[in-house]
Formats: sequence, C-alpha cells, structure tokens
Amino acid sequence: MKIKVGFGFDVHQIKEGHPFIVGGVDLEHHAGAFGHSDADVLVHAICDSILGAANLEDIGYHFPNTDEKWKGISSLVLLEECVALLKNKGWTLGNIDAMLCLEAPKIKPFIPQMKEKIAAAAGIEVDDISIKATTNETMGFIGRQEGVVAYAVCLIQK
Repeated sequence: MKIKVGFGFDVHQIKEGHPFIVGGVDLEHHAGAFGHSDADVLVHAICDSILGAANLEDIGYHFPNTDEKWKGISSLVLLEECVALLKNKGWTLGNIDAMLCLEAPKIKPFIPQMKEKIAAAAGIEVDDISIKATTNETMGFIGRQEGVVAYAVCLIQK
C-alpha cells in the first residue's frame, strides 16, 4: 500500500452582511467570509490538502475565481469534485485533520454537523474527520475579526 499526506491552507476576509459558512454550516454572525464561492475556508483548506496529496495542483487551478460557473457555489460541491479527481488517479481518502483559527463565533457546538456534511461530501466516515478551533488571542487580522484561517491535512492511500 502506498500512502501520501497533503496540507491545505486557506484565508478569507470577514465582511459585514455576508453569510458565514464554515464546514458547510451557516453560522449566525453579523459578518461572514467573503469570496467567489460560498467562501467556506474550512472546506477550501480540506480541498487543497486532498489536491496537494495527489499532486493535482490546487483549488484555484480547478475552480478559478474568474469562472462564473463557481460563483456562489457550495464548497461541499468543490469537495465532491476534489474527491472525484482523487479517485480518478486511483487514490482513496483516509482521513482529514483540520484546524480553524477565528475569534468569533464559537464553533464548538457546530463541529458535529460540520463533520457530517464534510463526511458526506468526501465519502468517508465521520470518525475519519477531526475539526478543531482556536483563537488568535485577539492579535492580528484574525484577532480583529477581519479574517478567518483554516489549515488541513489529509492522508490518501492506494
């Protein structure tokens, strides 16, 4: 058996009046992430970890923000597409470990729902997904609630 790991990172601005979609869940908050798709920073980092592990470029290569086809799309659809690309190369997704960095809102109550949505889109078990969160201790653009960051690693195998 051959295994590989991939790393993903994403960052989005937070702007007033935008929805805040994280892990496929719409969080109630006065502001949200801004981007071409639904700006789901967590799913974008996961997508990049999968694509990177299989040497398939990055999320911007496959879903450019200049293509109207992807405007406003659910990032869970992008995740499904990334997993299909992975399978086309003969790989299967083993697990995902992800970290969110944001000051607010608190996401702990939403993690089980996020894991369910991501598992369904990725075609893996909920138990194969770890989602954690931390703050930036009020420092920098994250601390000032101007942006949100996510990191993800995954394991693929064939």
